[in-house]
Amino acid sequence: MDLVFLFLKRNGENGLEIINLCETLEKVRKVNPLVHNITNTVVTNFTANGLLALGASPVMANAKEEAADMAKIASSLVLNIGTLTPQTVEAMLLAGKSANEHNVPVIFDPVGAGATPYRTETAKKLMNEVKVSIIRGNAAEIANVIGGNWEIKGVDGGNAKGNITDLAITAADKLNCIVVITGKEDIVSNGKNTYSVANGHSIMTKVTGTGCLLTSVIGAFAGVDKNLIQASVAALTFYGVAAEKAANKTVELGPGSFQIEFLNQLSLISSEDLNLYASFKKLSGGM
Repeated sequence: MDLVFLFLKRNGENGLEIINLCETLEKVRKVNPLVHNITNTVVTNFTANGLLALGASPVMANAKEEAADMAKIASSLVLNIGTLTPQTVEAMLLAGKSANEHNVPVIFDPVGAGATPYRTETAKKLMNEVKVSIIRGNAAEIANVIGGNWEIKGVDGGNAKGNITDLAITAADKLNCIVVITGKEDIVSNGKNTYSVANGHSIMTKVTGTGCLLTSVIGAFAGVDKNLIQASVAALTFYGVAAEKAANKTVELGPGSFQIEFLNQLSLISSEDLNLYASFKKLSGGM
């Protein structure tokens, strides 16, 4: 890492100091936040194992009969529309409104928004009826949630054809929440303050569920840090560093070995690792 860049981070020139991110990570492991996930069937096991490795407490309660009750006692609520059913959408709405009533942050992953009209309209319905604290998706998903028309294939975003930073800022203003756009470089914005995070590894795209798990990890960090933009940057940085360290050990062995080692690193990454390898910077906004 550039020593000048590291020096700037230590002195808060990016708006967030590295020490704040480390403190948030340590708080997650101390508090063990209860993360209520209504997520897709493809990633349920991976998400639960990833949260456990980090030090959070996952719960997957998607029955409409208990979704609201679980949401009100959780540290955060994560909604993921990867595998949609009418019953799941109903449970998400009940849980989301309960979370709002009890001041529980809601993190939303609009998986595949733009791929089909039903998926896109469901994402918009959830955004309209639930106060979402953080939305996390790729550029195509976020663009389609705000009415844009970016290319998307299935539930995977296509090549970005616009300025990702501008998209994040515009989406944050329109949606009135923190927007996290992930890709080769991750962007976080609340409309006024915008950050980029450069940690991560391309092999993550070869393992299904890494994006969905990231959304839940953001939920874990948001469950212990009321500064939600700081929580988002901390989660992205932590997650990216874990991926880099896992890839260094396994990239030549393939995605199966990476997936296992990635879970290991989610458990092993320390504040010292963040100090050494974190790569984030402020792009716009005041201190």
